[in-house]
Amino acid sequence: MAAAPFDDRARFDALEKVLGRTAFTADIPLPDMLYAMTVPATIAKGRIAAVPVEAAMAVPGVVRVLTAADFGPPSPPPTGASGFAAAPPTPTILSDIAYRGAPVALVLADSIEAAIAGAEAIQPRYAPAPTFAPVITSDGAEREPAEPVEAGDASTAMARAVDSVEVEYECPAQHHNPIELLSTMAVWSNGRLTVYDATQSAQTTRSNVARALGIDPQVVDVKSRYVGGGFGQKGTPQRQTPLIARAAMLTGRPVKLVMPRGQVFHNATFRPLSRHRIKIGADAAGKMVAIEYDADHQQSRTGQFPPEYHEAQPQMYGVADYHGTTANVRIDTQNPGYMRAPHPHPASFAFEGAVDELALKLGLDPVAFRLAHDTTIDPVTGRKLSSRFLNECIAEGAKRFGWDRRSAAPGSMTLADGTQVGFGVGCGAYPAITSANIATLRIGADGTTRFAVSAHEMGQGIRTVIAAALLRELDIDAERLELVIGDTSVVPQHVTAGSWGTASALPAIQAAAAKLKAAMIELLNGRMVSGNLHQQLATIRRPHLQVEVSTLAPGQDASALQGLRAAGFALAGPAYPAFTSFSYIAHFAEVHVEPRTRRIRVPRIVSVADCGRVVSPRTAASQVRGGVIWAIGSALREETEVDPRFGGWHNNDLADYVVPVNADVGEIDVAFIDRPDPLLNGVGAKGLGEVSMVGAAGAIGNAIFHATGRRLRRMPIRIEHLI
Repeated sequence: MAAAPFDDRARFDALEKVLGRTAFTADIPLPDMLYAMTVPATIAKGRIAAVPVEAAMAVPGVVRVLTAADFGPPSPPPTGASGFAAAPPTPTILSDIAYRGAPVALVLADSIEAAIAGAEAIQPRYAPAPTFAPVITSDGAEREPAEPVEAGDASTAMARAVDSVEVEYECPAQHHNPIELLSTMAVWSNGRLTVYDATQSAQTTRSNVARALGIDPQVVDVKSRYVGGGFGQKGTPQRQTPLIARAAMLTGRPVKLVMPRGQVFHNATFRPLSRHRIKIGADAAGKMVAIEYDADHQQSRTGQFPPEYHEAQPQMYGVADYHGTTANVRIDTQNPGYMRAPHPHPASFAFEGAVDELALKLGLDPVAFRLAHDTTIDPVTGRKLSSRFLNECIAEGAKRFGWDRRSAAPGSMTLADGTQVGFGVGCGAYPAITSANIATLRIGADGTTRFAVSAHEMGQGIRTVIAAALLRELDIDAERLELVIGDTSVVPQHVTAGSWGTASALPAIQAAAAKLKAAMIELLNGRMVSGNLHQQLATIRRPHLQVEVSTLAPGQDASALQGLRAAGFALAGPAYPAFTSFSYIAHFAEVHVEPRTRRIRVPRIVSVADCGRVVSPRTAASQVRGGVIWAIGSALREETEVDPRFGGWHNNDLADYVVPVNADVGEIDVAFIDRPDPLLNGVGAKGLGEVSMVGAAGAIGNAIFHATGRRLRRMPIRIEHLI
C-alpha cells in the first residue's frame, strides 16, 4: 500500500540556524588551537627545488612549517577493494607539482594572522617543466576514450531516418562556490585521530586520511555535523584534510585550516568543460528513432571523474537505438569532480537544445514533440521503468505556464518597448540511486529520542526529512528529538550525494521504527499502558529502549554493508535487478531580451517534478528553487576561465566569478506530481536535489532562441552573444 502524502513541517534546524547557534566545522572551539595556512605552487607543472622556511619561522607566532619531507608514502588499498574504494588517496604535499595552486608547504601558527604572514614569507624555488597543457586544445592534451553506451543499432536506425539534426554544444568549466569554505580541524589524542571536516563523505574521508598517512582507519573518527553547502565539491575527500591531520599528529595540538577561496578554486574539484556532439534522427511520423551522441571533458593527468554523459539521455524519451561515446581529455589541472547534476546538467543543455532543434525542423511544437515520446522501458537494459511521470510533469507545467499563449515563430513575441519575449521548455532525468544503511534508535523514559543514521546535512534538509518520517512512525516528543548524522564514531556514513540521501534513509527509519515497536510490544507483554512511548517506558520503569538495524538497496546482499563500513560506498541503481529507476522534471522558462542593451532576464520559470512521494514539501520546493537559480547562473553567468599562459584560474573569487543575485531571479513556480514509486522503497520516494537543475538551462537556452531566433550552443549566454 502506497504511503499517504506527508504533512508540510517546518525545517528541523531552522530556528537554530536563524539564531546563529548551529556550529559548522570552523565554529567548533578547541583549546590550544594551531591555525594553518597552505602555500600554493606558482607554477603549472614541474618540481619543487627547495622550500626555504627560515623567513616563515621568523614570523612571531609561527610554530612549524610542514613540507614534502614530513609526509610518507600512502598505504595500499584494502584487499578486494574496487572502484572508488581502490582509488589512490588524495595526495599530501609532494615534490612534484601537477597543477598551479597545489600545496607546497603548510604553515602552523598560534594565530591565523601569523599563519598567513608565515605562508606569504615562503618563497619556494622550482624546476618548471618546459611545457604544460592548460586547456583541452593545447599541444600535449591526451584524449582517452571511455566505454561506450549502446542500445539497439543506432547506425542502422539512423540510416532509415527521414530527417535529422546534427549539432555541437559546449559547456564551460564551473566552480561550486558554497558559502562555507573548505574547513578542517584535527585532534590527535591518546592514539586516536578525530577529524572535524566540512564533508559530504565522512566515512570515505576517514578511509582516505588513514591511507594517505599510512595509519589504521580504526583509530580515525570523522565528524561532519553540518556542512554549509556542498553541491558535490565536498562529496569526495579533500587534499587539505590529511595535511591537517598530519599536522595535529606531529604537534600534539588541535589544528584548523579554513582554505581561502582563491586556493579553493585551485585545489577543490570543479565541473569540467565538456563538448557534446549530437545527431538525432526522426522517422516520417515525427518520432525520434536514433541518437548518436559523443561527449568529452577536460580531465587532470590522474583524475578519475568519469565522463558519464549518457546517464539519462537514452531513457528520457525511450529511443530504442542509441550510440553514446565519451572521452577524457587529460591536461595539467587539478582533478575535476562532481558538481550538482554532474553529467545530466550539461548533457541536458545540449540534448534538450538538440531536441528543440529537431522539433523546429519537423515543424512540431516542442511540448507536443516531447509528449509523443512517452515510454515504460529502459532501452539500455530492457527492464521496465519503476515509474515515469515525465509526461505528467510536462502537461502540468505547460498548463501552469500558459504554453498555449506561445506564438510558434522565433522572434514573434515582443513587449510594447521592443523587448523580445521567448518561451522555452526543457526536461531532465536523474538516476534514482540508493545506498545500504545502518541506523540506531534510542527512546528514553526521560522524553528524549536519539536517532543515528548514515546521512549528511548540507543544507538540503535531510534532518527535516528524517524527523518527518520518524514522527510519522513513532509517538515521541518532537521537541526532544536528537538526530546524529555525519559521524563515523556512531554509525558508518555513506557518501551523501547523487540525491540518494532520502531514499536511503527512509528504509532505515521504517525498519528501526518497526523493530522498536515490536520490542515495545514484547516489553509490555499484553499490558495496556497509556501515553506516548516515553510515558510507556516510564510506567514500566524501563529507562530506555534501543535498537539497531541495517537495510539494503534493492538487489544488494550483505557485502554492501562491508563497503559502507570500509569506505562509505554501498550504492545500487539506477539499473536494479528487476527495474530501472529515474526521477524526472519539466521546466518552462520565459525570457526577456532588452532591445538596446540585449540584457537577458528570466522573469519566471515553472518547474514540475516527479520525485516519487514528497516527504518534506517545504525543503523539496526549496531544492527545486535552488536548482533553478543555479541553472540561471549556469546558463547566463558562470564560467571559470583558465589562464593559458601560467595555468590556473583567472576569476578565482566571487568578485569575478559571476553568480545570480536577487535581481536575476524572477518568479519560480514549483509543483510536484507526488505519486509514489511502487518499487524503489516502502515510502515510494526518489531523489530530487540533482534533478531539480537538469533541463532548466536547456529551457532557458530554448527560450532565448524563441525570443531572438539565434541558436546559441555554448553556455554561458551573455550580452555580447546577442549584440
